[in-house]
Amino acid sequence: MHSQRLSAGLRLYLIADPDLSSRPLDEVVAAALDGGVTAVQLRAKSLTDREILTLARSIRALCERAGSLFFVNDRVDLALAAHADGVHLGVDDLPLEDARHILGGEKLIGYSPETNDQAASARDWGADYLGVGPVFGTASKLDAGHAIGLESLRRRVALAVIPVVGIGGINPDNARSVMQTGAAGVAVVSAILRASDPRAASTELCDVLKSFLRAT
Repeated sequence: MHSQRLSAGLRLYLIADPDLSSRPLDEVVAAALDGGVTAVQLRAKSLTDREILTLARSIRALCERAGSLFFVNDRVDLALAAHADGVHLGVDDLPLEDARHILGGEKLIGYSPETNDQAASARDWGADYLGVGPVFGTASKLDAGHAIGLESLRRRVALAVIPVVGIGGINPDNARSVMQTGAAGVAVVSAILRASDPRAASTELCDVLKSFLRAT
């Protein structure tokens, strides 16, 4: 996928975690897509493989209708089985080179680097985009680590060469500052999953991003 088209697809990226949603996840995802979410990643660490696959197929169908990207967290096998657009991997998951060998050239691979060197090397290892954070403090991922801040995000954007999505504690009030680092988009969890109106929350974030892009 061309980098510019991929960047647009990553603009508003929802990490959909059933453990953090008070309502059925596919209902929240459908509302978020209606509100303007351009990519969804299913992160379901407490479900069985069969449960993840069932949920992944349901969400993939929603994303397909909305024209949005769909990724599965960690699991290359389940991403393939669900016909997802790709997979998102961390440093402790299957190495990027092996994931690329299994997935071939058609699927997208996202990667969460933990160092500047990893960010700089990720494209050569097979990644198509990076998820970098936590930019701000977050309670949505217990092992997320300390906030890296905007300057570290800016540095990794410069090193990466491929599109970068900022993640961690992002909301309508600080999304613009994340985009000002050169990030292609913002990834959110609580800002949508825990919103009383996920569609309205997505629309608000989408409007902030559109306003930033019009001004640049």
